[in-house]
Amino acid sequence: MIEWIVVEGSRRIVAEAFIPDAETILVRFPDGVEWAYSACTRAVWEEFTSPDQSRGKYIAQVLDAKPNGRWNG
Repeated sequence: MIEWIVVEGSRRIVAEAFIPDAETILVRFPDGVEWAYSACTRAVWEEFTSPDQSRGKYIAQVLDAKPNGRWNG
C-alpha cells in the first residue's frame, strides 16, 4: 500500500509518495490526477521533499526530465 504524504502550502500538488524499491516518486495534483516519476533515487526524493523546496519548481526543473506518466496504482 502506498503511503501518501499530504503536502501543505503547495499550490501545485496535494500529496506525494515514494516507492524506494521502484525508485519512483508519486505526485497527486489538485484535480486528483496521480503522476509517477521514475529513476528517482532516495537522494532525489530527499531534495524534492526538503522543507524549503518549491515542489512545482522541482517538478519543472528536475522531475519532468525523468521518465514519467500517469500513475494507475
